[in-house]
Amino acid sequence: MSAQSLPVLDLSLLDQGPEAAEAFRADLRRATHEVGFFYLVGTGVSPELEGRLHRAARTFFALPDEAKLEIENIKSPHFRGYTRIGGERTQGLVDWREQIDIGPERPAIDDPDAPAYAALVGPNLWPSAQPELRAIADEWTTILSAVGRKLLRAWAEALGAPATYFDDHFGEAQTLLKIVRYPGSSAPEPQQGVGAHKDAGVLTLLWVEPGKGGLQVEKDGDWIDAPAVPGSFVVNIGELLEHATGGYLTATNHRVVSPRAPEDRISVPFFFNPSLDAELPAITLPAELAAQARGISQDPRNPIHGLHGENALKSRLRAHPDVAAIWHPELVSARA
Repeated sequence: MSAQSLPVLDLSLLDQGPEAAEAFRADLRRATHEVGFFYLVGTGVSPELEGRLHRAARTFFALPDEAKLEIENIKSPHFRGYTRIGGERTQGLVDWREQIDIGPERPAIDDPDAPAYAALVGPNLWPSAQPELRAIADEWTTILSAVGRKLLRAWAEALGAPATYFDDHFGEAQTLLKIVRYPGSSAPEPQQGVGAHKDAGVLTLLWVEPGKGGLQVEKDGDWIDAPAVPGSFVVNIGELLEHATGGYLTATNHRVVSPRAPEDRISVPFFFNPSLDAELPAITLPAELAAQARGISQDPRNPIHGLHGENALKSRLRAHPDVAAIWHPELVSARA
C-alpha cells in the first residue's frame, strides 16, 4: 500500500477456491489491522443498480424544499427521514450536507420498560413525491446486507474463529442507509462535510458518486484522500469490531471535505450492524494475533460500549440534538 492510497480487495476471490479465499482473508485481516479502511471490488453489485440508486438520489435532492421537508427528521422519534443542510453535527460542529436516513422498517416499540435504545426502532418516512425511492432503498439494503454477511464470515475465519462467529451473535441486523448530498462551498478554507469521527457499529460500505472525492482517512497522523474508484465500495470497520478484537482491528478516524462550488457530491453509506440488543463477545485470537492487539481506544468524550444499542443511541443523540430535544429530552438530560 502506498502512502497515498488504500488497499483494494476483491470479494469474488472467496468463490475462487481455497487458496484464493485464504489470500483474501489474509489481505482483509491485514488491511483492517493496519488501516481500518479498504476498497472492495467484486461484490456483484451491478452498474445498473448503482445507476438507479444514483438517479433516485439526484431526483430526491432536486425536489422542492416543501417535498423534502414533508419527511424532515424532526417529525420522527426514531431519527429517520430528511435532514436539511446543517442539521447534523459531528463532535459538536455542523456538517455541511443534506441527507435521508433509512433504517429497518419496523413498528415502534411501545413499552415503558424497554431500554432507551428502543427509541431507534420504528417506521421510516418516505416522500410522497417520489414513491419509487422505497423500492430502490430496499433492494440496495438487501444486496449490501448479503455482502456484509459474507465479509463478516471472512473476518471471523481470518481471526481464527468459526465462520459463523458473527452470525451466531449478530441477531437481526440493525442497518442504516444514508443517502447524502454534499453541496459545494465557496469558503476560502475547506468546509466540514462531516467532521472527523469513527463509526459506532461493525461495518460500513460506502458508495460514492463516480469521479468525486472528499473522503479522507487518518493514517499515521496524516489525512489520506480516498476518492471514488469505479465499481468499488470504500469499506471501514466500526468501534464494535475494535471492541470485539481487543483493538487488533482498528476503527479509524475519517472525515469528508465539502466539494468546491459549483460542484456537489452524492454519497451513500450503508451501515451493517447487529441487533440493538446484541453484544459481540470478545474473540479469542490466536497467540500471534493477540500479541499485536493494541487494546481498545479510550476517549472519555466517546466511550465505546460493547452493546450495539448503546453505541447507536449515543451516536444519534449527538448527531441530531434537535430531534433528541423534541422527542427524547429525558435522554438528553440523563447524558448531560
